[in-house]
Amino acid sequence: MATVEEKKQPKQSPVCDRITELEKAIADVRSGCKTSPRTARLLAAGLPRIAQKVGEEVMEIVIEAVRGERSAVINESVDLIYNLVVLWSELGITSSEIWAEMDRRQALLGIAEKLPKEAGMGSI
Repeated sequence: MATVEEKKQPKQSPVCDRITELEKAIADVRSGCKTSPRTARLLAAGLPRIAQKVGEEVMEIVIEAVRGERSAVINESVDLIYNLVVLWSELGITSSEIWAEMDRRQALLGIAEKLPKEAGMGSI
């Protein structure tokens, strides 16, 4: 039977759990507690390279989506999430900050909306 404390805590989603695991793994590589040559190389390359990798993954997703390659979009999406979490790490951003902003926006606009662009910036 669940304790009172367990009942009070919101259940974290599997997505949050996976991203939290990824954050920890990246932090462990950064601190030297864990080895991962790919992550270590990316971290050593610095912010411009990390940001470039995020952009590359986005473009690969766009290309595969236009081609209708569902499985390739899934694979590239995983790569994007990995590189995005590395970018957050490099900038000292945690997933809890991202979730807090999502919660704030949901309260303002609903989950299926994003903040409107500022006047003159255009929107989709």
